[in-house]
Amino acid sequence: MAITDAKKVDYLWKKLGYGATKTDTNAAKKAPNEAIASPLLIRGDNTWNQASSIPGTMPGSSAGVVTVFPTSGPRETTNDGTATANRTWKTGLTDWIPPEIGSTYQVKIYIHTASDASNAASGGDQVFATGSGNNDEWFFDYQSGVLHFIGTNLPNGISFTGKSVYVSGARYTGQIGLQNLTTTTGNTEFSTNNIGNIVTNADMTFTTQGTGLFDFNTTTGMVVPVGTTAQRPTGQEGIIRFNTTTGKYEVCLDGSTYTALRTESAASSITKDVFTGDGSTTSFTMTSTPTAVNNIIVYVDGVMQEPTQNYTIATNVLSFTGGADGSSIEAPHSGARVVIMHGFAD
Repeated sequence: MAITDAKKVDYLWKKLGYGATKTDTNAAKKAPNEAIASPLLIRGDNTWNQASSIPGTMPGSSAGVVTVFPTSGPRETTNDGTATANRTWKTGLTDWIPPEIGSTYQVKIYIHTASDASNAASGGDQVFATGSGNNDEWFFDYQSGVLHFIGTNLPNGISFTGKSVYVSGARYTGQIGLQNLTTTTGNTEFSTNNIGNIVTNADMTFTTQGTGLFDFNTTTGMVVPVGTTAQRPTGQEGIIRFNTTTGKYEVCLDGSTYTALRTESAASSITKDVFTGDGSTTSFTMTSTPTAVNNIIVYVDGVMQEPTQNYTIATNVLSFTGGADGSSIEAPHSGARVVIMHGFAD
């Protein structure tokens, strides 16, 4: 025997009105006496995260999180072939904005020649939710985007031959689902796995209480701010960043000056390049490029040479210079043993 409409209504009354599950007939157990809670399911993956951005009045064209199907360009639907002919029409789109947001979001329905959306409002027949007085009402499911002629009859005096149903209204097209949640608290925005400040050039402060520490609970690592020398922020004690211009980590210790950090890398091998002077050659090409003139040691016949006074470097080329007194450049004499040692840490 089929379930009676009375039992179905009793179920809905208890479910929707009291948030309880139906365990007995209405005669045996009234809704207030149902004790097992059965709240409605609120799916986090279907929440409209930016619903607060929907204006109370439907805009004239698409903007922000609202996509509008105006009367000049309504959505053409398709007939649901699984239902009685012309009873149900599908937009193929979900999340239409309901009138609870604002009365102007009430959809408008037109019946007009198929594939002629631009003329549906001006040349077609508009039908109303309350019908024409001939039990020909319709109901629009805003969540599923499905129109159903729920009354006993189809719209009075209208032929569906060669025609489609058109829907004019608006859809919510903002972020959906808590997994994609973007929310703003004060000047701070939380979006998926990002935390950002929405105010340009404003600082962000993370504060613990008492002796609490910030504990980054990971086995991977932490990326510090990265930028060029020109992008350095105004000095402040405790700043640490990686300078892409120098290729070094740097800190601000005194509130104004940045100091490069010396990092321990894999043991570097010291390279010794040995040349023999010929009395005329003043430039010698090393096997690698030192980072600075002070990071090499140069001997000529066992006598250490002074950087910038006796020699300079340009990339991997060492050139002997004149003396500090302005004397002319003097090439190592013929047979002189020139030793250049490089590869020292910066």
